[in-house]
Amino acid sequence: MKLHKAMFKPSHAALLIAVLLPATAMAALTADEVAQTRKDKDSGWGSTLSMMEMTLRNAQGDESTRKLEVKTLERKGEGDQSITVFEEPFDIRGTSLLVHSKIEDSDDQWLYLPALKRVKRISSANKSGPFVGSEFAYEDLSSFEVAKYDYKLLPDAPCGELTCYVLEATPRYEFTGYTKLVNWIDKEAFRLQKVEFYDRRNALLKTLTLDDYRLYEDKFWRAHVMDMVNEQTGKSTVLTVEDIDFSPSFRAGEFRQAQFSRSVKR
Repeated sequence: MKLHKAMFKPSHAALLIAVLLPATAMAALTADEVAQTRKDKDSGWGSTLSMMEMTLRNAQGDESTRKLEVKTLERKGEGDQSITVFEEPFDIRGTSLLVHSKIEDSDDQWLYLPALKRVKRISSANKSGPFVGSEFAYEDLSSFEVAKYDYKLLPDAPCGELTCYVLEATPRYEFTGYTKLVNWIDKEAFRLQKVEFYDRRNALLKTLTLDDYRLYEDKFWRAHVMDMVNEQTGKSTVLTVEDIDFSPSFRAGEFRQAQFSRSVKR
């Protein structure tokens, strides 16, 4: 059917455009909406068990490798919880970290060191410190919670073959090592592609690049390579996911601090 201008009043033309154009072209998302959509797109998975390899590189390129297991439990209306246990090499075998992420406040974290045979709480002031010598800080190991940050949208940018929202996030919680995080989130599936971490002097400290995304359960995307580079020292840490199991049905009791303390000391 041939359409003529005379057939439409301005209101009719606007209605036609609304029908023909995609929703993303009609209404731009706000910074808060981008953050919330990222969270919503990755909700409902329940619990997972992941096997990973951690590779540490110094500035000269020398490497050391570790094996670890990560249990995660989704908590609706609360921050997610996780237990990380190192299996190799022998000198750190059994080292474990329990994380209770919080919606707004600083997270609760407990570290078990086999050599000391005791569980110690990671103080809020120490959460910006390196996790077992890696380029990941303790605060990097918590789940993403929308209410922990204030957001500002920067101009969109290409990220590989995709286009990304560039979302600046300023921590609301105390005792963070960062003044801001700049997140690249692709517009196709709201997957986190890159993060820049800025230190207390507002200088670029680290860059995290996420790659090799795979789809699970037809709806949950997981990056299988997470490369954290310290831009100030030249050191880096790569986390490579070897396997993810979405079938475990972990119970909340398994992630309690008392239960954690008993289990790791066995």
